[in-house]
Amino acid sequence: MNELELIAQRYARRNAGDRYSLLRPEVWRMWQERQRELLKLLATRAGQPADWRAAEVGCGAGGNLQDLLRLGLLPGHLTGIELLPERLAAARATLPEGVRLLAGDASAAAVAPASQDLVLQSTVFSSILDDALQQRVAEAMWRWLKPGGAVVWYDFTVNNPRNPDVRGVPLRRVRQLFLQGRFTARRVTLAPPLARVLPAAYGLFNLVPWLRTHRLVLIEKP
Repeated sequence: MNELELIAQRYARRNAGDRYSLLRPEVWRMWQERQRELLKLLATRAGQPADWRAAEVGCGAGGNLQDLLRLGLLPGHLTGIELLPERLAAARATLPEGVRLLAGDASAAAVAPASQDLVLQSTVFSSILDDALQQRVAEAMWRWLKPGGAVVWYDFTVNNPRNPDVRGVPLRRVRQLFLQGRFTARRVTLAPPLARVLPAAYGLFNLVPWLRTHRLVLIEKP
């Protein structure tokens, strides 16, 4: 099997149940924190959201694209790319028809060079265990960006000893993938195992930086 087939196989083994439901208190706390920090970063961008074009690698069921629509981006300016057919079907069922959805390998996706103001990825690279595929996807994302555009990166930085199907992507690795980028990084998201056990204390424990396991990074293209 190649790495893309292995990724699909690893996802098929997962049984998340309602672990990522926004109705769970730790999940909405994580989501609110991430959205708050993302909006702060995007507020520094030039222009109006209605003029921005954005693509997401690993769009899943379309949740992040829905957030961009709420921010003011237009459906016809959005592209989602998803490897897993069932997730792509879920995105198609919930997103407006104008949103462009592409199936398969993001590194070969039909996105025009220098056409995007934003390119997003959320916990995708931690599921790619092959360094060469990580590099190809990163190169594609960078190629799609206009000069002055930015990658929006959200992923965890440490390994999960209970899950060999993923690996953390430390900031030094992100810098290797986007050598020409200008970085603005935020450490976010209380360690999920701790957040699940003590959701009511999320804000308190999240005050300790080393308990935050993810990074939200804006990577600007000169």
